[in-house]
Amino acid sequence: MQNPNFLIPLLFSIAIPILFLSNFSAESTFCSDSMATTTTLGGVRPSQESQNSAELENLARFAVDEHNKKGNAMVEFVRLVKASEQVVAGTLHHLTLEAMDAGKKKLYEAKVWVKPWMDFKELQEFKHAGDADDSRSFTASDLGANKGVPEPMLQAVATDDPVVRDAADHAVKSIQQRSNSMLPYELKEIVHANAEVLEDSAKLNMLLKLKRGDKEEKFKVEVHQKREGTYHLNHMEHDHS
Repeated sequence: MQNPNFLIPLLFSIAIPILFLSNFSAESTFCSDSMATTTTLGGVRPSQESQNSAELENLARFAVDEHNKKGNAMVEFVRLVKASEQVVAGTLHHLTLEAMDAGKKKLYEAKVWVKPWMDFKELQEFKHAGDADDSRSFTASDLGANKGVPEPMLQAVATDDPVVRDAADHAVKSIQQRSNSMLPYELKEIVHANAEVLEDSAKLNMLLKLKRGDKEEKFKVEVHQKREGTYHLNHMEHDHS
């Protein structure tokens, strides 16, 4: 009669591969779940910032500046059209922007990689995405009117509109250039803004609060924005109200 102890090694030889296969299957399932989670986290999604936020606009301007430096180009930023983001080692911002190139409005798609904790920012991609629609009005938010309105008139517009901010910045630079002061003017607030769409330009009337050293001053300004996107300070005066 055979010794039953010989069955013990046989049972171990069968059980160990089964346990190994079970563990391998469980680990494979875990790895698959982890990869699926990573893929989901890395997907492109709408930006958490408002499209009109200063942070996103600054990223779009950065993309244009970097493109100009790398390609010896002269593209001029006009406005941010759309923004989305992707979580990577930091954030990859996908931006669609409008810019002037050789006198024509064009759309560009840019990708900017940002790692805030390292103060790192890098342009990953910048490519032409087609011509912009020139049938719209001159401003980023249409300024409440379109060209062709029978009786154009001044209308109140949001002071945080990107075009209003650009016009205000241009006014401040022009005021500084016309001033004899060594102290720089700093824009503190756009108190209010009105806009009117004319035949070939948009007229913006604004009340600006500026700071120069320890002194605050108010200016009434009239800025014209041409169809090609350039600005001109047409009138300015101190406001003593």
